[in-house]
Amino acid sequence: MLYFGPAQTKKTCFPNSSYCIMAVAMAVNSGASLWGPLKELWETVDGAILRRQSETVHLLDLQLKKHKPHFLSLFKNPPKSAEQREKVRKASTEGIAIQGQQGSRLLPEQLLTEAFILSDLFDIGELAALELLLAGEQQQPHFPGLTRGLVAVLLYWDGKLCVANSLRTLIQSRHGKTFTLDLSEELVALTTRFTDELMSQGLTKRILTLVSDISVTREFERLQKERGLGNEKHRKEVSDLIRECRQALADSLFSWTCQSPLTRDDTLALIGHLETVTAQADGSLDSVSLALVMALLYCLDVSFIEQGTEDREDLLHALPLLTERQYVSAVHSRLMDSQPWKLPGLQAVCRLAWALALRVLSQLPQGSALVEFTEADEALADQALLGDVFLFMKEGILGCSAFAQEEFYVRRLHSLITDFLALMPMKVKQLRNRADEDARLVHMSLQMDSELPSSLRKDLDHLMVLIGEFYSKDPFGLELGLEFWCPTESLQHASLQGSYLGMALQRPPHKQVVLSKFVRQMGDLLPSTLYISYLSMLKGLANGPQCAHYCFSLLKTNGATHSDNIQGASGSPVSWEHFFHSLMLYHENLRRDLPNPDSAHYRHPPLRGITQRELEGLTAFLQLLTTIITWSENARLALCEHPQWTPVVVMLGLLQCSVPPVLKAELLQSLAAFGKSPEIAASLWQSLEYTQILQTVRAPGQRQAAGIEVELNEIESSCEEYPLTRAFCHLISTLVESSVPGNLGAGLRVPGFQPYLNFLRDSVFLPFPTRAYRRPAEKWEVADGVLEVFHKLLRDYEPQPSDFVQETVELQGEQVLAHKPPGHSIMFHLLNDSPMLALCLSLLEEGVRQLDTYAPFPGKKHLESAVLHCLCLLDLALQKEVMFMDLLRESQSSLLVSPLEQLFQGVSPQTRRADHIVNIARYLYHSSSNPEAAFQSARILRRIANYPNIQIRLVGDFTHDQAVSEKLMAGFVECLDNEEAEEGTEGEDDVIAVNDDIVALRPFSDVDRPKKVARIRHETQIHILNLLITSLELKAPNLALYLLGYEVKKPVASTNLQDPGVLGCPRSCLHAILSLLQRGTEKRSGPVLTQQAPHLAELCYQVIYQLCACPDTSGPTMRYLRTSQDFLFSHLQHLPFVLTENQIAVLSQMSWLMKTAAIELRVTSLNRQRSHTQRLVSLLLDDQPHLQHAADGESGMEEDSRSVSSFLHFQTVSKVRRKLLSVLDAIDFSQDLPELLQLDFFERAQIEQVISNCEHMNEQGHTVCNVKLLHRVLVAEVNALQGMAAIGQRPLLMEEVNSILQQVVERNRVRRSLSAKRHALQSWRSLVETLLTACPADLIPADDRQLIIRDLLLDLFDKVLSEDAAGELMPIVAGAVFTLTAQLSQSVLSEQQQGVGSEASSGFASIANSALHLILRKLLDFILCTGGGYQRLRAHLYGSLLYYLQMAQKPEEPDTLQTAGKAMWERLTAPEDGFSKLQRENLAIIESYGKTLMEVVCRDACDGHEISRMLALAVLDRILSIDRQNQWLLYVCNSGYLRSVVESLRQDDAALQSLLAPQPPLLKPLYIYESKMALLTRVAKSGQGAVELLRCGLVAQLIECQVFDMVPDSDSHRMMRDPSGFIPSPIDRYRQILLPTLKLLQVILTSTSMNHQQGAAQVLQWLIVHADTVQSLLRCQDLSLGALKELSLLTAIISKTALPGVLEMGGDINSAALMEFQGHITRFQRLCLSLLGRLAGSERERLLKQADVSSPGDSAERREEMEAAMMQVCANIMEYCQTLLLQSSSQAQFSICLFSPSGSEPAGRDGARSDLSSSVPSVAHSRIPSLGLVLYLLKNSAADFFQFHQSHRQSLGKLQSLEQLPPEELKELCQGLVSGPGGVEKISSVQRSLLARRRLVQFINNRAKLLALCSYVIETCLFVLWRHLEYYLLHCTPSDPKDSLLPGSSLFRTRLADDSLGALQAGGGRGIGLSRVSQQDLDLLKGDMAAGFGEALQRKLLEVEGQYSQVRSRYTFIQALVRRIRGLLRQPKS
Repeated sequence: MLYFGPAQTKKTCFPNSSYCIMAVAMAVNSGASLWGPLKELWETVDGAILRRQSETVHLLDLQLKKHKPHFLSLFKNPPKSAEQREKVRKASTEGIAIQGQQGSRLLPEQLLTEAFILSDLFDIGELAALELLLAGEQQQPHFPGLTRGLVAVLLYWDGKLCVANSLRTLIQSRHGKTFTLDLSEELVALTTRFTDELMSQGLTKRILTLVSDISVTREFERLQKERGLGNEKHRKEVSDLIRECRQALADSLFSWTCQSPLTRDDTLALIGHLETVTAQADGSLDSVSLALVMALLYCLDVSFIEQGTEDREDLLHALPLLTERQYVSAVHSRLMDSQPWKLPGLQAVCRLAWALALRVLSQLPQGSALVEFTEADEALADQALLGDVFLFMKEGILGCSAFAQEEFYVRRLHSLITDFLALMPMKVKQLRNRADEDARLVHMSLQMDSELPSSLRKDLDHLMVLIGEFYSKDPFGLELGLEFWCPTESLQHASLQGSYLGMALQRPPHKQVVLSKFVRQMGDLLPSTLYISYLSMLKGLANGPQCAHYCFSLLKTNGATHSDNIQGASGSPVSWEHFFHSLMLYHENLRRDLPNPDSAHYRHPPLRGITQRELEGLTAFLQLLTTIITWSENARLALCEHPQWTPVVVMLGLLQCSVPPVLKAELLQSLAAFGKSPEIAASLWQSLEYTQILQTVRAPGQRQAAGIEVELNEIESSCEEYPLTRAFCHLISTLVESSVPGNLGAGLRVPGFQPYLNFLRDSVFLPFPTRAYRRPAEKWEVADGVLEVFHKLLRDYEPQPSDFVQETVELQGEQVLAHKPPGHSIMFHLLNDSPMLALCLSLLEEGVRQLDTYAPFPGKKHLESAVLHCLCLLDLALQKEVMFMDLLRESQSSLLVSPLEQLFQGVSPQTRRADHIVNIARYLYHSSSNPEAAFQSARILRRIANYPNIQIRLVGDFTHDQAVSEKLMAGFVECLDNEEAEEGTEGEDDVIAVNDDIVALRPFSDVDRPKKVARIRHETQIHILNLLITSLELKAPNLALYLLGYEVKKPVASTNLQDPGVLGCPRSCLHAILSLLQRGTEKRSGPVLTQQAPHLAELCYQVIYQLCACPDTSGPTMRYLRTSQDFLFSHLQHLPFVLTENQIAVLSQMSWLMKTAAIELRVTSLNRQRSHTQRLVSLLLDDQPHLQHAADGESGMEEDSRSVSSFLHFQTVSKVRRKLLSVLDAIDFSQDLPELLQLDFFERAQIEQVISNCEHMNEQGHTVCNVKLLHRVLVAEVNALQGMAAIGQRPLLMEEVNSILQQVVERNRVRRSLSAKRHALQSWRSLVETLLTACPADLIPADDRQLIIRDLLLDLFDKVLSEDAAGELMPIVAGAVFTLTAQLSQSVLSEQQQGVGSEASSGFASIANSALHLILRKLLDFILCTGGGYQRLRAHLYGSLLYYLQMAQKPEEPDTLQTAGKAMWERLTAPEDGFSKLQRENLAIIESYGKTLMEVVCRDACDGHEISRMLALAVLDRILSIDRQNQWLLYVCNSGYLRSVVESLRQDDAALQSLLAPQPPLLKPLYIYESKMALLTRVAKSGQGAVELLRCGLVAQLIECQVFDMVPDSDSHRMMRDPSGFIPSPIDRYRQILLPTLKLLQVILTSTSMNHQQGAAQVLQWLIVHADTVQSLLRCQDLSLGALKELSLLTAIISKTALPGVLEMGGDINSAALMEFQGHITRFQRLCLSLLGRLAGSERERLLKQADVSSPGDSAERREEMEAAMMQVCANIMEYCQTLLLQSSSQAQFSICLFSPSGSEPAGRDGARSDLSSSVPSVAHSRIPSLGLVLYLLKNSAADFFQFHQSHRQSLGKLQSLEQLPPEELKELCQGLVSGPGGVEKISSVQRSLLARRRLVQFINNRAKLLALCSYVIETCLFVLWRHLEYYLLHCTPSDPKDSLLPGSSLFRTRLADDSLGALQAGGGRGIGLSRVSQQDLDLLKGDMAAGFGEALQRKLLEVEGQYSQVRSRYTFIQALVRRIRGLLRQPKS
């Protein structure tokens, strides 16, 4: 049966697939009981103890109670049972119940077979095995490439590891003698109690059994047999898990013994276990055994007694060594037992530890009882020494790699060594004596050439080597070696800053004195056999800054004080004096033998002078020297500058001599240590060049190279060892750190570094893969060393223009080309297809291939480091290439380079595929083992991602091979999923930013390492997210889409996102991002990421937002987030995120989240997903507390506290702050600005200039200053200063540079902070606006809506009006205020409309008046606080103010025609309604602001930005309309603003003229003009205002405007229509200009009716100046709606001004002008009458028909408007006639005649054109309309009246029963008010009835207006008829045609003689015409009239009066006139 073979075809998927951290209850009976709950346990323990999460303590308690059995029966598996087996067997037929799912489920056979195999394999219960498999299946997406069985294996061991880790952590948290974790008392008590219980139940023995039983090889054999092992990665993971399990168990025991002693039995069991321990192949212990050994050593540890801690007494009582005699006796007899252990060395260590423990006990008062044991300490120590205890400590314990990773191992071994030296001084003395003895024996045997004696013991030797080894590594920076140095003599060294200096005056502790004596005495009279050991001991003890200093002093004093000693002149052999003296002697000696480079002997130099022993001694001393000068700068400088010793010179000299490469390597290492000081480095370069270690100058006749190149090629290559080359690379690397002198080698060759670079590149780097290596690891060491140099050179290189110019230098009289900087050369090689680039890329390929094996190999560490350097080189090249290539282009140099990202596309010679970038990306797959490489890889990919053309190729490369594609995806996901990543604090981020490139490379001290690695993992995540963000902005297919799991081969929108594992969907970066964000959302504290890694969270939210905002990805993403994740709801409920340390990131997180929420709300509203929208809306807006769901386990404590509180508070439900408001609270409007720079040396203006030059846009689009660049510029400036003064001031200057940089960093922060606030506020605003405008209105009830808006507005105002609010945020606030006020006004109005009739008692609408007043006050405060600037911002506020004032405007009410009947008194005493009350109060508030507000508004109205002006004008208009007291009017008039507006009309003229061009430039001038006119019209509505306007010369200004004369030709512009319909046609634009003027003039005429004549005269003048235009308009043929509106206004003006009396008002006009004026007036009169003829007669029907045809869509309204306009024109003209008649004379017989005496009605009702006076043949009357026309008009008006009256009544009925109307009718009513096809369908029913109501009110009021016009026309017609008939029938004397013309005419004139103007007005011709009235005409007239004015008409007219006019009080006007006319017509003929 193939088990765990290829992936199963049939998959069982679980709907619930949360991330593996969450133990999912999905198994048969309990969530995979061997894994899920245990994972949860570990999470809790880790959270409570290691992460210090306070809220998890009670959770921990619950978990420990629940899992106690797991700890008691550690690693015991649930047993198998037949019953379980049966149950599982039947699962495929009968099914099996699964927790959390209803019913039972059938499982496939295959799964069950696997379950049985798994059960046998691990010997676990069948059900448990089945659960593991199911869990494995569910976790499969996290382990791409593994089957469920293989995942189950991992989970099994992971579960075990969770228990072991939890146990270890619990034990570590105990209170004890060695360390403390600083946890709360409560927690420590809990864990101590729990672990004590476990210990008492036999934990130690269980652990020891498990450690013995579990072994990787055994487990692997079992797994191998059942095919339970997958690929290399799986094998490594399984073996790591098993190893970690054992380690954690052993560590648990070790941690226990560190803190508390073990019992007797446990201690003996531990010793028993150690007896059987064996060593590894290299003689060292493995880490598990080491932990157990250390556990025993801590059991036997009594050294803590010396440290006088406060709880010493308690600890002593707990110590069985002191309190239990049996304990001591048992341990003693067990260790004294002569039975040898498997490792005698280990036995020796334990004996030594016991001997020392006994020695300490013997010195304690309690020790007296134990004398029988304590006396054996000497004997034990001797046995230990015989067991080679020190040798075993060095090889067995120090040799274990795990030793250096645990601080308490190091401390314990330190105390063991020092205790031995301090407590057993006699033993040490014996050792020394023995060594001296042996030295003598050796010396003798050497002299006699005999065998060495066999009895030599090397204990002291081993002890010294051990000390040297032990202290030379100090991973934790403890500097324990200090105990060996006594600080007494060093007090005079003022330079030494030690922690102990404060205490140095006291005596040092006894132990320290003894140890320092040991160091000194061992050096005295040192036998030669111990020389090297002693030096290596010193080397160890010199490890650390203070130790090095002491050691340096020791070697200095040794040489000085002992100069008169027996040893001769050179003093002690261990002194600087002796050492450097010897070096000089060697140099002297060997220099003589220096061969001639050309001689043939050079190959085999005579190696005389240095013996092997001497070589070892020299090496040891050089290493000691290197250690000291590495640590101590003082020592470095003191030695280097010593006049006699001149070490650098001597060493360089020795390097030229023929000494073994090993020694040369040591010499180079020492030189490198000297080179750490920049002062020494500079001279070292010159010396290096001078000595030609690397030959850079060839002598003319020299055949062959010399120096290191020869050594490498000849000697090292043949030996296959390369110490010299590596040391040389190290030296160059160190020297390059400080600087490379540009003039290196000047004079002898072309100066510069180039020869060194060439050597490193061509002789070291390029051949390195092909050389032979005896030690395989060395291959990678060489590569690492040389790449490090390249990396440093390129890192410090900045391309300069000078690098691209060919410069020459003079050399020995000729010009040669100069070298470029080394970085330039490296760049050039990397930007070409060079061997260097090829090798780098193949190294990367090799590296990733090696890593993929997951096997350890020699040199792995160096290979990884070399790979890292390669990646850094490529990254730097990508970073600098843009600038490099730009400079190259500008320099027009002939160099050819290609961009690196294109070279990456090349084909790899190894694989024959273009897979370089894929190789780089594959490093992400190894992020767990190689975080730095993954970091650099992500960085490179991110840089490449910026190139769109490469993205498409990349997607192809990444997806080309399925296996590679899965691996790459898994790599990216793994980096994002990493749980160890940690974000640094903000301060650190800036530092990292400055040292950005180095972050990955500095060798970390091991203490910081985990922290640094966590930072690097975090940075990797940041780079990957930025890569996604960059890519998403490019077109598909791009990398981001592939990584996030979208379709790249099909259209993106067709993607169907699934949870990982569903339908074979792999786990993508999107899943990883979501699981990062989702962590913690179910808890009260909210998403963990936002707190722990704010910047990362911000980018995650940004990616999600981009996916939702991009049209292609939006659909699939939002669907997935909504259905599978419930993403938005779970995150929004935790808003606002708060994190004081990093506000900027938190604001950005919230911004992206809110923007996404806004999109979601819009989308769900459009798709009508009401429940989704409703949920989010109520989450954001509710102010009732939601009962948050407590997470599991949290409920326990919550419940109790809740019940208590409810008991105390009697269930008062308080309101909570609305979510939206608390988000707003989180945005702090104040911004602290950095204070100005205080500079002493630099010039401020120049510094500011430099800073602004260094500014650039960063990725987020903020302008920030590049701190690195600024730093470079400033430092260069400081370095450029010359002279002594400058050098003295340098520290001060650098300090100032520093303060400037800090200031700039602060400025950057402020800018980032402001833009984050802006962004957050912007997002908040868009969310609010979406909520209020895009969501269905009925989701938020109107009253809530108003309260919400009130809250939002008041909060916004409070924040923005606070003193310190930042101005940059104001515009956004103003925009939000505008929207909110608009919404408020809309809501209030619609509520008013819905609740018409029912007056709300509590004030105005749902929102109280006081709230409205508050809003108004704040709004006005806001307007005022914006001051002079911010004019555009005020535009928003004026808009808000307008919306606000609109609320108090009474809505249009239907005119029921009944109101007129109410008495005046009733109207006066009616109670004030809500509207006028609010209006009055508003006005009071506005006036309380007085002149300041007036000033601001008026100033904005007069100049500034167009929109602000329009709105300010509108505000003025609005306020003037409600200002009953005319305060504002007075201000506007008196302050000159009104005059300013009036005078600006003249300036607008030109702009308006330009608007009439066919293609207008901009419509702005038109809008502003309309606003001004509206304002002026408003002013003119009050008499006072109108007079003021006339005084300001308004009409005069208008007279001068020429735009009125530029009437466009309507036909020619038909073609110029704007297709969108937005830009009106020229004729419409002209009307938009003319109509406001006409309206204004009309209003002025109406307002100035008291002193009417002055206004009328001016207006008449306007008419006359523009007479041609006016006449052409009156003649207009094409009577469209626009033309009719023009006419209605024109005729209204003419009817009031073109009158006989007006001209007299015009003052002194000479008679010629008077004649001309009268001519104009007559013409106006004639045109008006002919117009009446057209409108009342012939054209009326045709026009109305035309309106119906032209725009059938909105015909109803258009027709209404046409009717109204025509009626208005008729009414105006009839009024004109009436006025003319009345003005000419009050009596009929003297009145003028306007109509000819013909009673026939105009024919041609069908619309054909007919002469109105067709029935009158005589030509004389043809131009004068007949009286028949008036009669016709009268009849029509009466008929219309009834028609209008009836439709008015019907509509009123509809309005009253609006609810009962059928939906079709409602739709029809709304049609006109909703734009767009299908618009009516989309709106809600509430909205529909509101619109229908509005339409009906509009219709009713139209009809009411028409009725008024009709009745007016009827009255005027009757009056005109009566006047004319009275004249014609009573006073007219008919003349016969044969009479002469003149007498008649004079007769007619004399009748009007009293009124000379009247005659003129009647017009001579008219007079003549009318005087020729024959009797026949009159008879005919009377007949026609009698026929026309019949009974029916009279009845109708009286009915009109009854129905309409009577109500309006002029009781019987019509009745009287009808009676009179009837009387005239019935009169008998005279």
